Parts: sequence; structure tokens; C-alpha cells
Amino acid sequence: MREYAIASIPADGIGPEVIAAGETVLKSLEKRLGDVTFNFQTFDWGSDHYKKHGVMMPADGLTTLKKFDAIYFGAVGAPDVPDHITLWGLRLPICQGFDQYANVRPTKILPGITPPLRNCGPGDLDWVIIRENSEGEYAGAGGRVHRGLPEEVGTEVAIFTRVGVTRVMRYAFKLAQSRPRKLLTVVTKSNAQRHGMVMWDEIAAEVAQEFPDVTWDKMLVDAMTVRMTLKPQSLDTIVATNLHADVLSDLAGALAGSLGVAPTANIDPERRFPSMFEPIHGSAFDITGKGIANPVASFWTAAQMLDHLGETDGAARLMRAVEKVTGAGILTPDVGGTANTKEVTDAVVDAIHSSNV
Repeated sequence: MREYAIASIPADGIGPEVIAAGETVLKSLEKRLGDVTFNFQTFDWGSDHYKKHGVMMPADGLTTLKKFDAIYFGAVGAPDVPDHITLWGLRLPICQGFDQYANVRPTKILPGITPPLRNCGPGDLDWVIIRENSEGEYAGAGGRVHRGLPEEVGTEVAIFTRVGVTRVMRYAFKLAQSRPRKLLTVVTKSNAQRHGMVMWDEIAAEVAQEFPDVTWDKMLVDAMTVRMTLKPQSLDTIVATNLHADVLSDLAGALAGSLGVAPTANIDPERRFPSMFEPIHGSAFDITGKGIANPVASFWTAAQMLDHLGETDGAARLMRAVEKVTGAGILTPDVGGTANTKEVTDAVVDAIHSSNV
């Protein structure tokens, strides 16, 4: 019997709803597989915790989390708490504190979902975006001086290190190498950012020499938005900086039909610390409590978690169940359906138990 300790942080907005759905599906998968156990421990950290205690999580939060095999994260953000407090108080300290430097965001059009792109269906858009997740534009360097005065200055310094760029570039090339098309696109903005981004380009060319079987090209980030929209079939694996990939992956989710189906894995490839898995959609307070949040992103995220833990059969079984349900038209309103969160979750549970493969 294989046992995994999972730290569950539902946090804000629809986070508790989709994480509860994900736990239900994983416990169902546990029964179906018969030789694995998922032990969840829930932490009530987030905006409500902040309002009570003045912090998003306790000072010893990372020490508490370090003992777990993985972290299952919901969403962070609240209308009455500044966004920089919620993000820098919970999600980013975990990502940076555990050196989860590879943010991996797969995107594809699931069966039964109609994307906004004309003449684009399942198989035509199948990407993985790797986001540098530890430095770059979100390094946290900078500050403000002369506050409130006419000469007030705010600086936000993007940090690019040779170590940081090399390791995420090597991760991206390895991932591209493992995929059938062996195709990687490196996103940059070196025409305007002539220091860090030129180094980004140079390191990409250096690392590429280690992977002669991978075909790679380079795109400026603004041109990349055009290519993603007009020529989705020309892309496969994509690597970009913290900010660029953050923006592009949201575009990718929308092009595939909805952010409600988009997953994320924050990976420490060296496995020194637990990695964290979260849906991409955010807290979505406009639909919180209505029971219509799309749980598919949390299911796909759970499949990424299973893959990372070495449970590849379970991950594949879960994704087959999800695709069977979406293909049958059991969809939440964000992707054109009428089902609620529970109905989609129940359908995936049924698909897991009814499958013969």
C-alpha cells in the first residue's frame, strides 16, 4: 500500500469548492486503484485567516508544510484584501520558499468543449507552458521611496540569474524532448529588454546544444500572442519568464475554452521540498457559493500531482474519466453547460468506477 500525505490549502473564493471536489475524486480513485491512500490535512490559511490574525499563514507555515508529499492549493485573493498582500502572504512564499522553480501549465481542448477559435478542436491546441517560477519579474526586488510626495518613486526590478535561467531552460528542453513533437518555443522580449532577456536568449542557445533532437525557435512575447491565436497548431512546448508565462498561460486557458479547466503544477524538480498543485482560475468571487465552479481544473491539477508522485496509472485513469465526462456534455456554465459542480464531480466519480481500463 502506497500512502501519500497531502497538505490541502483551499484558501479563498471558489478554492474550497473545487478542492473539496478534487479530494472527492481522489478518494474515489483511491478505492478504484486499491493499493494507494491519500491522507489529506486541511489548513485554513488565506484571506479569512489574514482578517483574524493579520497574516495569510503562520510564521512557521513552511516548516509545517515541508513534511508533506505534495500541496493541493485552491485559490488566493479576496475583494477586501489588497492583492499584493494575499499573493505575497501565501502563494509566493510557498513557491519561493520551496524553490518550486518550474511552473508547468498544460493546455489542450478537452472533448465536448467548444473553444473560441474558429476551426480549432481537440488535437489542434495541445501545449505545455513552462513558467520560470522563482525570479524574473516576480523576484520581489524593488521598493518605494518619498511616499506621497510628487517625487515618489516605485521600482520593480526583474532579476535574471544564470542559475535560474539555465535550470528552467533545461527543464523545458527535457519536457519538450519527452513529448512526441519534440518542439520548443522560447519566449523573449530581448529587442526591448537588452540585459536580462538577452542573457535569456543566450542561455537558451547554450542549453539547446545539449538537446540536438529538440527543434526550437524563439518568439517575442507580443508576437507570441498572435501566433497562439492564429497558428495554435504550430506550438507544442513553450518556456517563458515569470511574467510573460503568467500572461500567456491565461490566454492559453481562454483559447482552450475556459480558465475553469486549466491546471498548474509548481514543481521543485530536485524534489528537496513538496511541490504544489493548483487550478489556474483564481478565487472567482463572482460565483463563490453558487455551486457552479468548474472543478475540471482541480481534477487535471490532481492528475499532475499524481504524475509527480509516480502514480502515472492513476493520473491517466483520472484524465480519461474527465475527458469522458466533458465529451458527454456534462459541463458547467463557463464552458457552455448547465451542470453544477457536484454533478460534474459525481459524473467523474462514476466514470472512474465504471471504466474497465
